[in-house]
Formats: sequence, C-alpha cells, structure tokens
Amino acid sequence: MSISVTWHGHATFSLNINGTHIVVDPFFAGNNPAAKTAVDAVDADFILQTHGHGDHIADTVALAKRTGATVIANFEICNWIAAKGHEKVHAMNTGGGYNFPFGRVKMTAALHSSGLPDGSYGGDPGGYLLMADGKTVYIAGDTALFSDMSLIGRAGIDLAILPVGDNFTMGPEDSVLALDYLKPQMVVPCHYNTWPPIAIDVNAWAESVKQETAVTPIILQVDETYTL
Repeated sequence: MSISVTWHGHATFSLNINGTHIVVDPFFAGNNPAAKTAVDAVDADFILQTHGHGDHIADTVALAKRTGATVIANFEICNWIAAKGHEKVHAMNTGGGYNFPFGRVKMTAALHSSGLPDGSYGGDPGGYLLMADGKTVYIAGDTALFSDMSLIGRAGIDLAILPVGDNFTMGPEDSVLALDYLKPQMVVPCHYNTWPPIAIDVNAWAESVKQETAVTPIILQVDETYTL
C-alpha cells in the first residue's frame, strides 16, 4: 500500500495510488519546456485539473481521450472538456468532496484566475486534498498565500505540493509562510524555473524551509519519484 508522486516539470505530477494512475494538470514535453516525457508515454486513470490555464491543461484532452481517464475538475472545465468530445468527467466545486475508488478528493480554494486557452470562462481555480491509505496529499494548484490555508491544514497533511516561483503565484517567502498555516510533514515545490519570470533559487528556498519551519522540503528532479 503506497502513494508515489512523480514531478514532470512545472506543475504537472503523476501519482500512483496502489496501481491507480492520477495525473495532475497535464502539460508535457512539446508544450512544457521543462518536461522530458511526452503525453503519449503517460498512463492515466484519473486526471485532476486545478484550473484552465494553458500551462496546466494543454495536454488534458489528448491524455483523457487516449487513456479513457476520468477528468476531475470544476463544473465549467468539465463542460469544456465534454464539448471537445470527452464526456468522462466528474465535476466538483470548492469545498465539495467525493469518494473515488482510489480515495477521497476534496476541492479547496485557490487565489488565482482560470481562463481557458480559447478565452472561454474556466470557473474558479482550485486545489485538492487527496486522502488515501491513511495519507493526505495537498495539491495547492496555482495560488497566492491566504490565511484560510490554516483550515486546510486541519486535515493533517503528510505532503503538500506548493507553487513557489513567484510572479504568477506565491513566491519563496510566501510559500514558507503558507507552510506555517498548513503544517504538513513534507513539501514539494513546483511552478518554478520553467521560464525566466518564475526563476528562483530552489535550494535557497529549501534552506529557508528548514530554518523557519518543521517541514521537510523535497526537491524533485524532472521525472523523479518520491514514495510516501
């Protein structure tokens, strides 16, 4: 019984929960300059979509159609994906939870925007609490720091996945403050160094986490896997 987390660059992750493959925000090689893996090489039973920006959704429809994966997203994004010919979707909204075969998913708030690549309305952005096998993973999505993260942290988070690249999301300093609210055991950074506007010194960020919190930072290389 295990949960493994693989980072594919930027904000794209694959999770394997006891053999169930879950992809977060599909954005792979050919679209994602930080990625090494092509979308055609990825397995997916479910897709978690945090919001509609192109650097998170560019490969969602292609992956869903090839694998038959169920796309979990907000109502507006699910409608958009269904209109593109993939009707295997599960719509959620902020604060709602649902028990899937692999575990429970609860959609959390995020402070960001969520327009879709064609300019249509993408609903509210979000994050996810994923609870399986007695472990809880928090996928923040693209977000600013907000104090209600302290409420999210009451879930008892084992691993938090946070954006740290600044400019479009919270940066290194705010992400360290977020850890004070969330109080996870471990944190994996994402949404950094893909392009110059979000370039940071991730090792310096990790040192700040070690010095200012009780959280263990885990810096993954592209396509590296961590197992809880």
